[in-house]
Amino acid sequence: MRGILLLNGQPYGGQINAEGAVVYCCDGAYSWAKHKVIIDKNIGDFDSLKETPYPPPEEIYPSEKDYTDGEIALKKLIAAGADEIEIYGGDGGREDHFLGNLHLIYCAHKAGVKCTMITEKSKIFAGSGVISLGQFKDKTLSVLPFGAPLHIIESAGLKYSYPDNIGYGECRGISNICQSQTAYLKVEGVALVIINGGEV
Repeated sequence: MRGILLLNGQPYGGQINAEGAVVYCCDGAYSWAKHKVIIDKNIGDFDSLKETPYPPPEEIYPSEKDYTDGEIALKKLIAAGADEIEIYGGDGGREDHFLGNLHLIYCAHKAGVKCTMITEKSKIFAGSGVISLGQFKDKTLSVLPFGAPLHIIESAGLKYSYPDNIGYGECRGISNICQSQTAYLKVEGVALVIINGGEV
């Protein structure tokens, strides 16, 4: 099942293809998403929304809680059977929320769910093992360790080769270029992959 998660960061200005997907909207994201996509569930504490969303929320969470609205919604999507999730509205706004939203990608990855944050400038996702990159030919990409140091076993189809290991505090994975439709990385650990360029 494909899921879409709408967050209250930078409103996403592009088209969202929700055909065949289940759409969960968090709190204030309703303001920018309500005329863009049909929402199946509204989730959150609604402390940043000045109207009652439709459909009405099944539950309103307290504003003082241990989990963000995005984390609650992500876990509900996974529990509902989503095995592929797209996040929109996860960038911009508060930097701490953006960093937290990146951790939603990691949470989904560890649960075996493919999760991609889509912004107007990039696609961001996590990967382990063999990571196919050919669909991003001619795009600039960066690879960072996610959760632990990253061991690069091999790579192909990229302008620059990677070092054997990328640790925390190192920026050696920034700004590579995908040059082939058969490009890939093979890694041990979890890689955070950022594909730069609009309409990626």
